[in-house]
Amino acid sequence: MAILIVGAGISGLSTAWALTKRGVPVTLLEQGPIPNPLSASGDQHRIIRRAYGGKGGYQRRIGDAYAAWDEMWADLEASHLVETGFMLLSQQQGDGGEIYRQGLIDGGYPFEDLTPAETAKRFPFIDPSTIRYGAVSDEGGVLLCQKIASDLRDWLRRNGADVRENAKVTAVDTSAGSATLVDGSVLNGDHLIITSGAWTLGLFPKLGTSLTTYRTAVVYLTPPENLREAWERSPAILDPGGPIDGYVLPPVAGTGLKFGAGIHKHKAAPDQDRVAEAGEGETLRNHFAPPFARITEYHVDDVVTCAYTFTSDEHFFATTEDRATIVSACSGHGYKFGAVVGQKLAEGIVSKDMKTAQVWLEARD
Repeated sequence: MAILIVGAGISGLSTAWALTKRGVPVTLLEQGPIPNPLSASGDQHRIIRRAYGGKGGYQRRIGDAYAAWDEMWADLEASHLVETGFMLLSQQQGDGGEIYRQGLIDGGYPFEDLTPAETAKRFPFIDPSTIRYGAVSDEGGVLLCQKIASDLRDWLRRNGADVRENAKVTAVDTSAGSATLVDGSVLNGDHLIITSGAWTLGLFPKLGTSLTTYRTAVVYLTPPENLREAWERSPAILDPGGPIDGYVLPPVAGTGLKFGAGIHKHKAAPDQDRVAEAGEGETLRNHFAPPFARITEYHVDDVVTCAYTFTSDEHFFATTEDRATIVSACSGHGYKFGAVVGQKLAEGIVSKDMKTAQVWLEARD
């Protein structure tokens, strides 16, 4: 049995890793370099956390995710998880911070409640007059995406996988189990796994009834000098509360201070609008006041555009057609599950039971 994997984001890399560990020959095809800065997996860092609000199925699967990452760290002989913990803020009743906090209560997961004054004393970049409370959990942190991708690439090559960068796939034949590259060459496998993220609809346009591709952006900032140390010891901020619907990742292990929110999210092809517009970073930055004080003093260092594929209910998507399985473990929250997604897909290939993998991915229980 030989497997072709199309797309070397975290799902494709992890699937190749899990199959290679099981002795299955793998060819991994990536349209750009690995890591690819245009992919959803190519950014500096992404959050992993227990809190999930209304998505209890994914909250219950975080334990599996941690176990899979630990297995990967052992193989890579390096951990690329920085355990910062995470924080929730609430500005108004019923906001994201409160919903996530209730999810922790419902799941029986420990956290510490902080008054506004306690929150600002510990994290002086927060304006206490704008929040109802803070809540902090020790379990969670940030995954260093670029280090993970480059180490997995190298591990796969050392362990016999055929990893091809700059090998863009222009078409797939699910009945033949083949992939056609941009140079016209055709590769064949016993099974195809499509983990091409936002580029999935280019290969399977009919899936547009289930998947929608969006463009959004994140901004990297330098805080005022007298707040730098506080940010360097900050937890990841899962939700700043109020209407923001965003997140903040602290500057750790050589990464930048990252603010992300969906205010510039719009439907777009994955290669569309990938250059940030003038002032986009400042608009995104300013969206975070309140609850953050002195926000206009933060310098915009970089704006990174992102392309994501979403389902309407933000659950992951998986389907099998002939000799191909198409997976979209994204909807904006997939990275933290990357290692275990790879394991589940590998188990499905080896056992010839992709239905079980699909049920796990969709997390409706």
